[in-house]
Amino acid sequence: MIILNIIGAFSVAVLGTIIAIAAFAVGGVVSYLIWDKALSTKRNRIVKDAESEAEVIRKDKILQAKEKFLQLKAEHEQEINERSSKLVIDENRFRQKDLALSQRIEETQRKKKEVEVIRENLQTQIELVEKRNEELERMHKQQVEQLEAISGLSADQAKEQLIESLKAEARTEAMSHINEIMEEARMTANKEAKRIVVQTVQRVATESAVENSVTVFNIDSDEIKGRIIGREGRNIRALEAATGVEIIVDDTPEAIILSAFDPVRREIARLALHQLVTDGRIHPARIEEVVLKTQKQIEEEIVEVGKRTAIDLGVHGLHPEIIRLIGKMKYRSSYGQNLLQHSREVANLSAIMASELGLNAKLAKRAGLLHDIGKVPDDEPELPHAILGMKIAEKYKEKPEVCNAIGAHHDEVEMTSLLSPIIQVCDAISGARPGARREVVESYIKRLKDLEELALSYPGVMKTYAIQAGRELRVIVGSDKVTDGDAEKLSFDISQKIQNEMTYPGQIKITVIRETRAINYAK
Repeated sequence: MIILNIIGAFSVAVLGTIIAIAAFAVGGVVSYLIWDKALSTKRNRIVKDAESEAEVIRKDKILQAKEKFLQLKAEHEQEINERSSKLVIDENRFRQKDLALSQRIEETQRKKKEVEVIRENLQTQIELVEKRNEELERMHKQQVEQLEAISGLSADQAKEQLIESLKAEARTEAMSHINEIMEEARMTANKEAKRIVVQTVQRVATESAVENSVTVFNIDSDEIKGRIIGREGRNIRALEAATGVEIIVDDTPEAIILSAFDPVRREIARLALHQLVTDGRIHPARIEEVVLKTQKQIEEEIVEVGKRTAIDLGVHGLHPEIIRLIGKMKYRSSYGQNLLQHSREVANLSAIMASELGLNAKLAKRAGLLHDIGKVPDDEPELPHAILGMKIAEKYKEKPEVCNAIGAHHDEVEMTSLLSPIIQVCDAISGARPGARREVVESYIKRLKDLEELALSYPGVMKTYAIQAGRELRVIVGSDKVTDGDAEKLSFDISQKIQNEMTYPGQIKITVIRETRAINYAK
């Protein structure tokens, strides 16, 4: 019973174990199946993802390959087009060369044919000429034989008689011509001799010149320099602005230097400074008053100098305007030589030479005095001074010989009388040309005048002064026409115009001066 119980218990245990093992096995199988299914699903998803990514990569590669193909195709087509266009150009060039060569060959062949035709024509003409020469020789021989038979003389004897007859006739005609030539030579000898004398004097003309562009103003003591300069330099600035002259006050004892290219300005500054120093009152208002009075005095002195010069030289009947221009010559230099002194010398030389040559001495002196009058007009047009002087003389009814002498003394017009070369010769004797140093002075003065006229062309500009040898340009404007802002712009515009239109060494300082003045009167 116990054994049965034991067996039964053992069987139950075994059965339980078997069941447990079976259950474990079944669970393992089920777990395996589930896990395998999960792995299969994941694997399928990974495969699908890989396939999708591979498809995308494949499409990208295909697209890149297509783009690369298209790029290579385009480059290839471009290269083909370039080569094709180059081949077309080369082909056109070769075709043109071929066409030109063909035309040249045709032209050469045509000319060759023309030459052949001309050669044949010439050959034919030569043959005809030879035949005619032979026929002429034969006929000439027959005529000579007939003449010998008629005259009873041989050809040599007839030739000798003919020569003797011709010699006698030639002697008679030659004597007649010689007599005519001698008579004509006697009539023109005086005029020819005058021309030869004038040309001879032209070859021996002498030169002399003096240059001057500064004036030294002497003072009693150096204390006056301080009064001329004024407080903070206002007096010297006012004097420079009123006269346009650079006033140099340095360590030179008892001397002040006035520098300007225009002698009239220097003289006005000298006289005004002399009056100011003598009077003792030196301030800006007084300076302007004295300068205005001095300018009027200079104008009166110019007329007086012109009258005195005409009286000294015995030249009468001049127009008042011409007399004024003669007076202005005192304050003008020609190639460094005082123009009035130069004109007086030319007038005297011309009168002496005209007297020696039997011409009108008074007319020569008149032409010599007026020959450079074209250098001192109030306005200076772009004309040579000889032409301008001739026009001025014509305007004021001078004689044609005088007008021609003025216009022709630099060969600007053709000489029509013997008076003209005399003036030219005397101008060369008194003047100084050629001379590089004097030419430099003239070009320097012209450059400064052009500088001042350039600034004067702007609206609102009243006065312009080129000082410090052209390194500074002072422009005085009206306060009622130009504002402070306009003054700055005007200075810039003038500097740009000078820079673009003029040639100059170094740099030029442009100073625009604008002053405001309030004036009232107490009555």
